[in-house]
Amino acid sequence: MAPEFLAGNCLRLLNSGAEYFPALLAAIGEAESEVHLESYIFEDDETGRAVAAALAAAARRGVVVRVLVDGFGAPDFAEQHQPALLAAGVQAMVYRPEIARFRLRRHRLRRLHRKLAMIDGRVAFVGGINVIDDFNSPYQSSPRYDYAVRVEGPLLVPIQRALRRLWEVVLWARLNRRYRLTRLVEASGAACGEQTAAFLLRDSIRHRRDIELAYLEAIRSARDEIVLANAYFLPGRRFRRALRAAAGRGVRVTILLQGLVEYRLLHYATQALYGNLLAAGIRIFEYQRSFLHAKVAVIDRHWATVGSSNIDPFSLLLAREANVVVRDRGFADELERSLAAAMSDGAIELPVDSWQRKPWYSRLLRRASYSLLRMLVGISGYGRR
Repeated sequence: MAPEFLAGNCLRLLNSGAEYFPALLAAIGEAESEVHLESYIFEDDETGRAVAAALAAAARRGVVVRVLVDGFGAPDFAEQHQPALLAAGVQAMVYRPEIARFRLRRHRLRRLHRKLAMIDGRVAFVGGINVIDDFNSPYQSSPRYDYAVRVEGPLLVPIQRALRRLWEVVLWARLNRRYRLTRLVEASGAACGEQTAAFLLRDSIRHRRDIELAYLEAIRSARDEIVLANAYFLPGRRFRRALRAAAGRGVRVTILLQGLVEYRLLHYATQALYGNLLAAGIRIFEYQRSFLHAKVAVIDRHWATVGSSNIDPFSLLLAREANVVVRDRGFADELERSLAAAMSDGAIELPVDSWQRKPWYSRLLRRASYSLLRMLVGISGYGRR
């Protein structure tokens, strides 16, 4: 479906958990009627406990609080957080709970990867930040690098619609009548600013390629500059061709990727693409300061996106994702300056010949990783592109 751009929004870019969680906790603390939160991960650490405590406190003062987490990303939520939340009056559910963790079935790959929150129909949060401490990973001396957007204005309406629709789907699947949507507070959608934006989903029914097509349209129309930052980058042929074509017509293309090894197979598979991209004139930076978790882009300093969707088969073909696409020069400039600072202070640029300089066995390992990962996607039935 084509993006529906709505004018009159007030959007605030939030850089990593240091900016996101204070804003989220403040909004939950001020809630009067309704809080609705979705997260892929809901960790039992200092940040997770702080968010859980804020949600429980809101429920105890009479606010309707709904929480939906993913069964794979938050496998211990039912034991670590759900009992206390339920006791406080929070409506908490798990999307596709992991029952047989060691059985590979196709539907297990369809995860809830969105990170959304809506408070009183007046403010929402969209981005890539899970409910987890920025220093949760071992041996980390700097915080995890990610983004979210605080939203007010007409864009609240489609965000609220998406939250409620998935809640109802999960209720129906679980035959749960206790948590039916009641005491609803409708998002007013009144204009409060001057920024134009669209809310994009990816699911397996009506919005299968909405996020990917938005990226491709923007890349194909780029005239000056493309800056992408992505934690897990394994684009299909169509996406790679669009990037190479942009570079070929003189567009400056820069990609910021994960430098630290988090998931070894995916990390090596991504590096198998470097030679082809570098040869096309695309600059590649690897972020080394901490774990990169961002999924953002800026094109021609007026188009920007922030959200949960990686540019890999799992996000673009399998998971439920949510991104905000913004057409606003001020927002795009702010995001681009932030990315430029991250590349300057925490990343290294790869030389054009870095792929050729690798030993033959290192190149073979990365090509084998790429082939194996694509084969696994193909076996799942989603690798036809």
